[in-house]
Amino acid sequence: MGSDFDRYAQFRGEDGMTGLVPYVAIPVKPTDYYVQYSKGKTRLDVLSNDYYGDPNYGWLILQANPSAGSVEFRINDGEVLRIPYPLDVTLVDYKNSISDYQKLNNR
Repeated sequence: MGSDFDRYAQFRGEDGMTGLVPYVAIPVKPTDYYVQYSKGKTRLDVLSNDYYGDPNYGWLILQANPSAGSVEFRINDGEVLRIPYPLDVTLVDYKNSISDYQKLNNR
């Protein structure tokens, strides 16, 4: 898995429309990294590229940091962000959590 990962695939209906994408927890792993966010300097696409070699996983970093909010511009200056690592394991965790959510909610 990598830049070909489609985080919306599990939420598309037969009509091609994307439904609600729920929040699911990203498990903490001993291999995760932690960085301090500096407002106006740190960018999630750059962090994603630095740690994953792909700038398209800023959403995953936000998903792992629910206290940071759901959009980058609301992250507090100085907040410590967890970078879930490695990417391939984290994407499997995410996909499994979504599947569990869907089973529990009959979706």
